[in-house]
Amino acid sequence: MANPVLNERTMRQAPMNWAPPEPGTDYFPPVTDGPVSSWTPRVMTVNGVISATATLLVLLLVSATFGWMQTETVEVGDGQSVVSGFPTLAWVGLFVGIGLTFLLMFRPQLARFVAPVYAVAEGFFVGAISKAYETYYDGIVVQAAGATLAVFAVMLVLYRTRIIKVTERFRRIVVTATIGVMVFYGVSFLIRLFAGADSVSFLRSPSLLGIGFSILVAGLAAFNLALDFDFIERGAKQGLDKKFEWYAAFGLLVTIIWLYLELLRLLAKLRER
Repeated sequence: MANPVLNERTMRQAPMNWAPPEPGTDYFPPVTDGPVSSWTPRVMTVNGVISATATLLVLLLVSATFGWMQTETVEVGDGQSVVSGFPTLAWVGLFVGIGLTFLLMFRPQLARFVAPVYAVAEGFFVGAISKAYETYYDGIVVQAAGATLAVFAVMLVLYRTRIIKVTERFRRIVVTATIGVMVFYGVSFLIRLFAGADSVSFLRSPSLLGIGFSILVAGLAAFNLALDFDFIERGAKQGLDKKFEWYAAFGLLVTIIWLYLELLRLLAKLRER
């Protein structure tokens, strides 16, 4: 992490002003220490994070478009369609995205190079899974995208008005709960891999337990947005190195994708009630 002291070491360049003396006059050159150099550190700014996030979102949407188009569907009658082929590349994108997330947890300074790759890899998966949901639940993608934007806007307003305050206690609770959910998802994936897709049925079940769990996880993803906003604000105030703009944008993108997928799953369960 960049040293905050570097933000205060700013020097301005002052040109040397001199001219030859007029004839018949005495010339006393000004006392000077010589030319003054100028060095302005490149520090993290909120606008820089916004620009980096916008770039990552464009890459995500472009890649998601390709993932959408590569997901094959067939009609089975009565206007109904089913997914006939889920692209293998989508699963590759998912696992590549997970791997890059762990990489940046330990090497955040690489975010400028890794984050765009993550956006492309994860975008392909998001596009493919969105097409699969849209095949079975018409209009659900627009609803999930709209809900994601709405939650983002609400959390931003709540954070800016300090209705939600990110304290150390708040941060510990959200981080601990997030790690718990990620571990649970990992264990559930292994169980379903060896015991069958229905072995952890409530994850996809439209039961009250399944819906309640989805609401809980979607809410947790929303609270992670507050942590992202706090990191961006504190990083800009402390003068973190400019490379952390990409790290902050990466974290924000991860949370947005997670929130979107959880809302997609929640809406699908509600459609089946």
